[in-house]
Amino acid sequence: MSFLLDTHVWLWIAGEPDRMSPSVLARLENPARALLVSVASTWEIVIKHQLGKLRLPEPPDRYMETRLERYQTSALPIELHHVLQLSHLPLHHRDPFDRILVAQAQVERAVLVTTDRNLAAYDVEILWADELPATDLHEPPGAYDAARPD
Repeated sequence: MSFLLDTHVWLWIAGEPDRMSPSVLARLENPARALLVSVASTWEIVIKHQLGKLRLPEPPDRYMETRLERYQTSALPIELHHVLQLSHLPLHHRDPFDRILVAQAQVERAVLVTTDRNLAAYDVEILWADELPATDLHEPPGAYDAARPD
């Protein structure tokens, strides 16, 4: 199973894991999973760092490279088919970074890990990073179609 981490979730894993639900953190630490961080999240981190809205212990390039390796996380590039998927998304959310994450999660059939409740309006599987075990998964209609590979 692949998990696409929202920007704030990635920052929590890399610097403040105690902000995460213990059950969610345990799921993400499972060696059978794939953790993904979108290039869009890296872009957002660089922008916020440059604007002084995000403090990091080192420059963004080193921060991202070392943490991707440390947490066995893969960078997910933004591909043409991800961008074209945006044309199928209703405008429930206007943040372009969040919208591309939704599109990437849909195309890649990844679970989006977030705390942003606005994203529940989209047809995407969500793992709530801040919830307790019984309520931490949002499944869109048809999420567990038998034909869908895991």
